[in-house]
Amino acid sequence: MRSDGRKNNELRNVKITPHYIKQAKGSCLIEMGDTRVICTASVEDGVPRFLKGKGQGWVTAEYGMLPASCASRVSRESAQGKMSGRTHEVQRLIGRSLRSICDMNALGERTIWIDADVIQADGGTRCAGITGSFIALAIAIDKIMKDELIEGMPLKSHIAAVSVGMVKGMESLDLNYEEDSTAEVDMNVVMTGNGEFVEIQGTAEKEPFSSSTMDKMVSLAKNGIKQLIECQKDALKAQGIFI
Repeated sequence: MRSDGRKNNELRNVKITPHYIKQAKGSCLIEMGDTRVICTASVEDGVPRFLKGKGQGWVTAEYGMLPASCASRVSRESAQGKMSGRTHEVQRLIGRSLRSICDMNALGERTIWIDADVIQADGGTRCAGITGSFIALAIAIDKIMKDELIEGMPLKSHIAAVSVGMVKGMESLDLNYEEDSTAEVDMNVVMTGNGEFVEIQGTAEKEPFSSSTMDKMVSLAKNGIKQLIECQKDALKAQGIFI
């Protein structure tokens, strides 16, 4: 048993609330344990300069943490005048993950902006951001399809992410902050609904880890992501959306 009573192969409680933000084309609140992230999708005509005239769209993301999302206040990056390396890394990962399962040619020359805003952090915020942002993207695309702006579903698959790690010598799924801050190995895994990987990022904090340990952690992550994708399907099915 872990500190919160879960088995090593158990996710935290997952809850997805679609249409959480009224003005957004697509949105949701995703809760994974005590981590909560608001994900929204906005649609704009036009694409970045390097894509103009190519007849294809673009999906990009921004990520941020509200000042009171952590135990110690997180300073607003806008007040500091620059983006932290971590923020830049996470939002690039979210955008890259969503683009991997989206047919850009089917979008036409329009940009979908994804915003993932952490309102409460207890580990795994980037993973929750990816998993929730897919819901926001799917709802937004369904809306522009209903408005007859595009033909056909551009999304080729679901995508979700989860953290795994070695905590007190045990491979564990979906780390909370307490576990993440003391883990011997920390890993984030992003995988599509077809079982293909977008990213596997693992780091040993002290001692190196073996290939067999990595295989066990990836196997845990695969099972966890399959469960998250089922949660996504249930949330979208309730909205009449099927990918």
